[in-house]
Amino acid sequence: MIEIGGHVLTDMELLALAGGLVLLLFLILLIMALRAAGRTARATEPLVHQLATMSARVEHLSDGQQQLAGGLTHVSEAQAASQAGMIELMEKRLTDVSGKMQENLTGSAQRTAKSLGELQQRLAAIDKAQENITKLSGDVLSLQDILSNKQTRGAFGEIQLNDIVSKALPSDSYTTQATLSNGKRADLLIHLPNPPGPIVVDSKFPLEAYEALRNAQTQTELNEAGRMMRASVRTHIKAIAERYILEGETADGALMFLPSEAVYAELHANFPELVREGFAARVWIVSPTTCMATLNTMRAILKDARMREQAGAIRRELGLLFQDVERLSTRVENLDRHFGQAAKDISDIKISASKAGRRAKRLDNFDFEELAPEDPKVVPLGKAETQV
Repeated sequence: MIEIGGHVLTDMELLALAGGLVLLLFLILLIMALRAAGRTARATEPLVHQLATMSARVEHLSDGQQQLAGGLTHVSEAQAASQAGMIELMEKRLTDVSGKMQENLTGSAQRTAKSLGELQQRLAAIDKAQENITKLSGDVLSLQDILSNKQTRGAFGEIQLNDIVSKALPSDSYTTQATLSNGKRADLLIHLPNPPGPIVVDSKFPLEAYEALRNAQTQTELNEAGRMMRASVRTHIKAIAERYILEGETADGALMFLPSEAVYAELHANFPELVREGFAARVWIVSPTTCMATLNTMRAILKDARMREQAGAIRRELGLLFQDVERLSTRVENLDRHFGQAAKDISDIKISASKAGRRAKRLDNFDFEELAPEDPKVVPLGKAETQV
């Protein structure tokens, strides 16, 4: 672009100015040619030729000017379209960025709300656990109250024993609170077959002696607690042996059930002489775990005894089953003979049908004019051959 007198000339104006200058030059040359025409005709011809060439160039320059104007217009339109596309792209990018920011903000809000909800649930779970802990503390206190009383402690052991037995044995194989012939009532009487016979299980819980043993601080207290434990367990062993081992009525032994694994472990670890004294008195000390194992063994004994009781019925059923198998075998043989006879009959029928077919075919092919009377193959109609 060119600025003249404060006016900026555009490309189109420059092209128009150049065209005007060319036309002015053309006019000047034309005037000069006219002036020179009078001089000589010979000099006019080259001038005319130059003028024609100049005119052609001017026309070519005009065409180029139009092409340049079209190109500039195309460039201007392309630049405008590019600017519009750039603006549209920028707007689209801005919209995408705004949408993503909104989505991120929404997701962040949702995650925050979810985290707050989970936190609230966890707080509720903590509150519930706290309530359970409080309730458990009350239950522990209640259990301590129960165990501090001998009668309630005995009931606690009986309930635990009944729960274990009900899971291990059939309900008709034992009796709770069974009264023996001597008038003594046993916590549990298991009806085992002879031998060994019904066996008694009695629940005992030497809690005071065990707590004294656990709470002993000095050697004197420890020795006193050990003495209490030995005296308590020996008393229980003696009572069970005298009350629940009756010759001809019960088995020659009984079980003492300790509802605490800790007390059972303490006896075997630090008081093995008490365990041996129980064996000598035929009183076997069991804990919840060993009691379950013992009851499973008794369950196998009961199952074996019931199988022996049912042995006669099983033999009778086996005899009837053997008879049914023999009858089935006989009937299968009869059916096999029927099938064999039926197969033979069907084979004979096939043979007869085949012969009848061949005879019918020969009858169809007879030519009575060619058949000689003395032909030995002629079979009289009244003396047909009898065949199977």
